Amino acid sequence: MFVTKEERQAERAAIREEKKIVRSANKKHRNAIAFTLFLAPATLAFLVFVVWPVLYNIYLSFLEWNMVSPDKEYIGFANYLKIFTDAPFLQSLRNSGVYILILLISCMIFPYFISFAMVHLVDKGQQVYRSILFFPSLVSLAVCSVVMSFVFNFMTGPVNALLKSVGIRGPNWLNTGGYILFVIGMVATWKIFGYNLIIFLAAILEVPVELIEAAKLEKASKFKIFWRIIFPLTSSTAFYVFVITFSHALSYVFTPISVITAGGPNYKSTNVVYQIYEYAFKNFQSGRAAAAAIFTLILVLFVVILYQALEKKVHYEN
Repeated sequence: MFVTKEERQAERAAIREEKKIVRSANKKHRNAIAFTLFLAPATLAFLVFVVWPVLYNIYLSFLEWNMVSPDKEYIGFANYLKIFTDAPFLQSLRNSGVYILILLISCMIFPYFISFAMVHLVDKGQQVYRSILFFPSLVSLAVCSVVMSFVFNFMTGPVNALLKSVGIRGPNWLNTGGYILFVIGMVATWKIFGYNLIIFLAAILEVPVELIEAAKLEKASKFKIFWRIIFPLTSSTAFYVFVITFSHALSYVFTPISVITAGGPNYKSTNVVYQIYEYAFKNFQSGRAAAAAIFTLILVLFVVILYQALEKKVHYEN
């Protein structure tokens, strides 16, 4: 059969196109394999260390088990009902709210204003002040806890000695409900304050100088400069610091509670994380500990959802 030149060219073009399609498919297949291999370690770690513990916690929350006996008794939602009628757990929730409030004031609001003052009010020695304010963050929480337990000691602590020198009888800081919350909050502040200060400093230094100078030419006060320029342009940073400070308020107080009070006196210093630890590893009530952990997870998820909703109102430059 006679084949024209045009037909041979069309056939060769079709073959080349088919080979191109095959090469493209092979490349996509290889890329998919490479993507899977790169993603597999992180996915495996996430499944093993995040998903599986959460699922197992949900499973344990419906059981009565002391972590020693081979027998596990299914009791339904009884553990959830117990934690909401358990005075220590309810006290730990109240204390957690107080810790969050203390740390939001001391580790978010104070660093915000101090960083603004360091950038726009202090002309000399900024680097020295930064170093001094950040240095305590390098000290471990355990060391901070030991130092604070000495500083606020009722008999020999320098705080009560100073109060005594001016005729005031100092309280028993470490064994009185309201005062111990303040002491433990100060330990966590010691650790968190410096990091948050550096974050705020970086954000405020990124605000265009032209806007500040224009406001000064209009004779705007320092408060107006902060409220009308600095705060709106650094709101994303402030929101980020709010979220991490909320998280730290739950976790960073665990060490000082453990070192200074062990949850006392009469659960007046415990928080929800320490109470979960006490349920599990002191009382061996794994089901109740799991129920408390799941409830805490739900609270954190609520904060995450709130974060996603409020983030839309936050200013991002790009």
